[in-house]
Amino acid sequence: MLTFIVRRLGFVVLMMLLSSILIFLATTVLPGDVATMMLGRFATPEAKAALQEQLGLNDPLVVQYVTWLGDFVQGDWGYSVSTKSEIRPLVMERLGNSAMLAAVAFAFFVPVGILLGLLAALKRNSWMDQTISIGSLAFIGLPEFVTAVILISIFSLKLGWFPAQSAIKPDATFVEAFPYLILPAVTVALTSLAYIVRMTRSSTVDVLQTDYVRTANLKGLSPRKVLFTHVLRNSLLPTVTVIAISVGWLIGGLIVTESVFSYPGIGRLLLYAVQRRDIPLIQSTVLLIVVIYGFANLFADILYAVLNPRIRYT
Repeated sequence: MLTFIVRRLGFVVLMMLLSSILIFLATTVLPGDVATMMLGRFATPEAKAALQEQLGLNDPLVVQYVTWLGDFVQGDWGYSVSTKSEIRPLVMERLGNSAMLAAVAFAFFVPVGILLGLLAALKRNSWMDQTISIGSLAFIGLPEFVTAVILISIFSLKLGWFPAQSAIKPDATFVEAFPYLILPAVTVALTSLAYIVRMTRSSTVDVLQTDYVRTANLKGLSPRKVLFTHVLRNSLLPTVTVIAISVGWLIGGLIVTESVFSYPGIGRLLLYAVQRRDIPLIQSTVLLIVVIYGFANLFADILYAVLNPRIRYT
């Protein structure tokens, strides 16, 4: 297991290295000049040239990349062009907000998705199975901004249960922010919920038809023991991958939801940076999302062995 973890960790580091190269190259071709954005449109050419020299923008791309990546690893993420502040405290603050939103969504769609998937599999080809399957397909095809508008119209404007916007204070605690997290969390969770339901149902149906499950039933084991001892540990393996992917997506893929609800998360910060051509902020934010996504998948691979002792990594 240790050898596998070290090897997978090496793959994650390699993936992050390649991603950092792509991020750096992609941001260098964006329109706009950093010196012009920092000094203003009416800055003199001499002032722009001096600032470019100070920031190292005249160095070769390889030197710029190595300097940027080395500073990022050491925790020096530079200064935001648009906010005139340090990038790392700003990004970490927004990451904390997105983590709160992701935690609420995660706590909703993972247990509910697995439960609905199991019910659909155990009652396959019944009205319950058809209802759950059709409902999950509807959620998959429904855009997030449409779901958000529907939830706001029903639960905020008509019923008045939850606020229509989620613009929390910068220093808000989880308890203070929780009422503002419910609607955006449900919006995010519905799409992921559908994937969890369908993956759990499909894998559980396959496991229920295996020989060892039939043998367990013929031995007279209780349905509860068969389900929890023989079925779940195997049927949840594909679901773990979907959940791990959802973790990375929940942190980094919240742009639409956070924008609709005006929630100050990392997704909305990334959109803000792109709109203002804030290249240092874009680079740091995207690379941080890549790091989270990579370690989420590493955790999923490790969890595979925990769920199924027959799996041995060499």
